[in-house]
Amino acid sequence: MQLKENINIAFLSLIDQKFRSVLTMLGIIFGTASVIIMVSIGEGAKKMAIAKYQDLGIRNIIVRDRELSDKELEEVRMKFSPGLSVRDADVVSDIVPGVVDVACQAESDVEAKYGDKSAKGTIIGVTPSISGILNYSVNNGSFIGNDHLDKMMKVCTLGASIARSLFGYEDPIGKNVKLDDQWFEVIGVMNSKALFTETVGELAARDLNNDIYIPLSTYNKRIPPGNVLESEINQFTVKLGSSENLIESAAVIRSILNRHHYNNDDFSIIVPYELLKQEEKERQRYNFLLASIAAISLIVGGIGIMNIMLASVVERTREIGIRRALGGKKNDILSQFVTEAVMMSLAGGLIGVFLGILLSLILSLSNEVSTSIKFYSLFIAFAFSIIVGITFGYLPAKKAANLEPIESIRHE
Repeated sequence: MQLKENINIAFLSLIDQKFRSVLTMLGIIFGTASVIIMVSIGEGAKKMAIAKYQDLGIRNIIVRDRELSDKELEEVRMKFSPGLSVRDADVVSDIVPGVVDVACQAESDVEAKYGDKSAKGTIIGVTPSISGILNYSVNNGSFIGNDHLDKMMKVCTLGASIARSLFGYEDPIGKNVKLDDQWFEVIGVMNSKALFTETVGELAARDLNNDIYIPLSTYNKRIPPGNVLESEINQFTVKLGSSENLIESAAVIRSILNRHHYNNDDFSIIVPYELLKQEEKERQRYNFLLASIAAISLIVGGIGIMNIMLASVVERTREIGIRRALGGKKNDILSQFVTEAVMMSLAGGLIGVFLGILLSLILSLSNEVSTSIKFYSLFIAFAFSIIVGITFGYLPAKKAANLEPIESIRHE
């Protein structure tokens, strides 16, 4: 009965001072919403990072030809390095234990044309095994096959974006596109890649949805190099049977290539699994920082509650004195004011949870921000808002409970 009475009194007090109550709750509302939004943004970024490295393959080791200036390239060749080659990939496949498959690729910027439409892209000479190693999937038609590779056929599979740019809603399968001065038949269109590569070193050079895949044999025969000193291939990807010995295998690969390249630093080795683990640690620190910043606004909201409750104690001093004179105990007064603070925090927390979910969903509709709402973030934010209410409501409640009845009644 005491609790029910306290809740009724607290409710009537909040209703009586609606505007002030709403202003007081704003800190809790925005603090709770901020915690939820910050955590959901962090979780969304984490999911995107995991998807990125899963696309690169967590059992893969990627060897990339370094981007060198003409002068640096000339110096490297004078030191007898032949650059990255198919032979390098073959030797790695033969020597490194646990290698399941190796896929080579060569790249060049290209202008693709169909009818009166044109688009900039990257032409990639590949072997068929690359689709399994790098998780490539085709939305329509087919990918480059062994028959295309063996016969050096002039066929291509388009990335999702460049296919839309050239063909719109028209089916491109069987159509011919002009890549610079060469004609190729379109045999497939890739699924859209959600991969973003801004943090993956040498891989940050292009949008994968603008890639155009052709057989590597056709590339070597039909696509002239931009510089006679360029490497034979730009990348080869090594797939291992297990992710347990990735670092050791990467060290072996580096040792092999150092010998083949006469210790010239003209290649880089990328281990997506290690990058994933590193980014997970960074994301955890980032999420903690975001949540901490958001929690500060909750504490500020709690200070607001304490300030208003202290003002309420002064305003209701006479009421407190009358209740004490009629037999009310200190604990009754204490519980009444704590209940009011908790109800204020409870209302603000509930509104904040709703606002946080709503804003997170709105942000997720944007292409720039990815969010992922987690139940634990809702629970933590709401629970913290209640804790803030109790913590910052206790001091004013204690002050109210310690007022002397006679002096309180005389208070004007």
